[in-house]
Amino acid sequence: MQTMTNDRETHLVELVDEAGTPLGAATVAEAHEAPGQLHRAFSVLLVDPDGRVLLQRRAASKTRFPLRWANTCCGHPRPDEPLLDAAALRLQEEIGVSNVALREVGSFVYQATDPASSRVEFEYDHVLIGTVPADLATAPDPAEVAELRWAQRAEVVEAVAAVPEAYSPWLGGVLNATTVDLA
Repeated sequence: MQTMTNDRETHLVELVDEAGTPLGAATVAEAHEAPGQLHRAFSVLLVDPDGRVLLQRRAASKTRFPLRWANTCCGHPRPDEPLLDAAALRLQEEIGVSNVALREVGSFVYQATDPASSRVEFEYDHVLIGTVPADLATAPDPAEVAELRWAQRAEVVEAVAAVPEAYSPWLGGVLNATTVDLA
């Protein structure tokens, strides 16, 4: 087992079934040990008025899929924590952005094993989007984010299909869930 590099690994997550019904709790570390335990997560995607999406390249210190491009930010609500509250907090912690009106646009279940760490993502992922100004000021936490970049959604869809190993395994699901809202 990989050494825990972040106290976030000791936080509790909500275990769920494939319909999203709560079943119990486990620590982040326990939920991501092979074969993985299905748990609630969220993925935030920020968009600007021109339809560009804000991507983050995950920090090298991440325990799962480091240095891969992903949506703006991700996280896990704790058991009984309101989803939008958890997402707003993570957006502030990871990207340094606050006061963004987020809305849920869909959800999906995915499972993927990180080839470098053998850690497993098995998540019931709620997809949230928020519209922000094109000149959005950010202050990313370097322990969480290696870099940020704006990109056209269609360009990202093509890149994920062409070079999937450069992107998080959940990014395709996030983009699919936002198709109607960003088209």
